Amino acid sequence: MIPFLDLKAINAQYRDELIAACTNVIDSGWYVQGTEVRAFEQEFAAYCGTKHAIGVANGLDALMLTLRAWKELGKLKEGDEVIVPANTYIASILAITENRLVPVLVEPDMATYNLCPKNTEAAITKKTRAILPVHLYGQLANMPAIMDIAKRHNLLVLEDSAQAHGANIDGKKAGNWGHASGFSFYPGKNLGALGDAGAVTTNDDELAQTLRALGNYGSHKKYENLYQGVNSRLDEIQAAMLRVKLRYLDAEIVARRAVATAYISGINNPAIVLPTSCDEAHVWHVFVIRCDQRDALQRYLADNGVQTLIHYPLPPHKQQAYKEWNELSYPVSEIIHQQVLSLPIGPTLPLDDVQNIIQLCNEFKL
Repeated sequence: MIPFLDLKAINAQYRDELIAACTNVIDSGWYVQGTEVRAFEQEFAAYCGTKHAIGVANGLDALMLTLRAWKELGKLKEGDEVIVPANTYIASILAITENRLVPVLVEPDMATYNLCPKNTEAAITKKTRAILPVHLYGQLANMPAIMDIAKRHNLLVLEDSAQAHGANIDGKKAGNWGHASGFSFYPGKNLGALGDAGAVTTNDDELAQTLRALGNYGSHKKYENLYQGVNSRLDEIQAAMLRVKLRYLDAEIVARRAVATAYISGINNPAIVLPTSCDEAHVWHVFVIRCDQRDALQRYLADNGVQTLIHYPLPPHKQQAYKEWNELSYPVSEIIHQQVLSLPIGPTLPLDDVQNIIQLCNEFKL
């Protein structure tokens, strides 16, 4: 079976360095909020081109705490509306509702699966205070257009960069477009830890200071608490792992782009809709195709030894968690969720496997 993503093979490339980094932390005797976290924050901020990176426990917390920080700073209040793509992973929505803000679901651009600027502007009301673009599948949303809309309407922009580490438009990377950005370092991400981890990037000094306190029990100084905070901290061992893997991220992106280019140039089955972009804006966290007979194609590939995944089977408005939305209709998003299928992609995927997958896709018949 060709695996969808071989994490063991990816991490095996850096095994000795990862073990050494972990050993250094163990031997240091300091396991929370130490030198590894501070070093990774500085290195990741420099990589993204931002002033600050604030380590947190996971990607959901990165989004949730940023919105919470804006509330503490008086920039948001309960009941404010946040525009978000209707086809995103549910974490983007959870971060909004956890803060008692109102998600306004907007249909995406079918060509890119990302937030549509035209639909975004049409959704703005007197209650709109923020936009949460999601760089889905590893491709940057149209950030120049979205930032223009935000500037004209005086809106905050929080990028969901969980899948887009290193993606850029004209040299400006994910995490450096909006007023802040949330990153996930879940093991399967392009920059993945060996457990849960996340970070917020921003150029706003006040926001960065507030986030650091909120994620540390609301404390800016030991035993003094400014806020009713939470415990959401990037730990030393995961930071050490991420420091190793950050050094190789750009090379892994190049390898992912090579796989994507091979798929795009090789798959010619008219029943399969390919992604439209293969430029610097895309880092190919996943390679997503569409097919009217998606389930049949997935079974066919599985029967022929290829593991695929669906990102994602159900849109947020059809989830039980948001049952009050279940009768709403977002036809573009619903078509996407009914048709998408993610092919194997990764920096260690052998070229022979890529060619085998291409041949199988071309031989698939409805």
